[in-house]
Amino acid sequence: MTTILVTGGTGTLGRLVVERLRADGHEVRVLSRRTPPYAVDLREGGPGLDAAVAGVDTVVHCASSPRGGDEEAAAHLIAAARKAGAGHLVYISIVGVDRVPLGYYRTKHAVERLVEESGLGWTVLRATQFHDLVVTVLSTLSKSPVLLLPAGVSDQPVEVSEVADRLAELAVSPPSGRVPDMGGPEIRTFASLARAYLKSTSRHRPVLNLPLPGRTYRAFRSGGHLTPANRTGKRTFEEYLGSRFGND
Repeated sequence: MTTILVTGGTGTLGRLVVERLRADGHEVRVLSRRTPPYAVDLREGGPGLDAAVAGVDTVVHCASSPRGGDEEAAAHLIAAARKAGAGHLVYISIVGVDRVPLGYYRTKHAVERLVEESGLGWTVLRATQFHDLVVTVLSTLSKSPVLLLPAGVSDQPVEVSEVADRLAELAVSPPSGRVPDMGGPEIRTFASLARAYLKSTSRHRPVLNLPLPGRTYRAFRSGGHLTPANRTGKRTFEEYLGSRFGND
């Protein structure tokens, strides 16, 4: 069995990765900003990070923040992993980071490059959006009397537990470089996802599709964030909704 460090190990994805690896008998360390004994802010690094990485065989890097600092965090993590002699760095990224000019996507793509150039054995998995993120977005949008959506945009939501299974598998495998993307089983218009959400939550809102300006919208509309050839996930959006809202 190997010793594995999971950054962001208390988050939506990271905690599931931790559970799977521990269930398989591996020693797993959880790094997050507020959870001892490895309470570390990766953006700052320091002795706490060195202690977390010491003696680790593999690092699974799930920590991320749309508020910024991911590149600094990755640089500190990579430096500590090199110093500790870790053999494998696994990074979870997002489908389309090289095609959609969204600021957060650009940052994730930059971190991919840092991982690739780290000098460590590395594996990068890109996944589409998780079901729960889509629900979070729709929950916010549905607070308005009219649910406004970007016209012509589709999505391919994937079950987070299935992504966790794949990451755990990759963590105990040899470094594999960029592995095939992981997408959900269905490519759906955002309007159809919204209607499924409204039905599941017994909300009644008119849905209005609006065209938007800008390169980012055009990239989403053209499907830059989708992976039609990699419908790896099994659980559909309706199955997720039924489980979450108790109407399955």
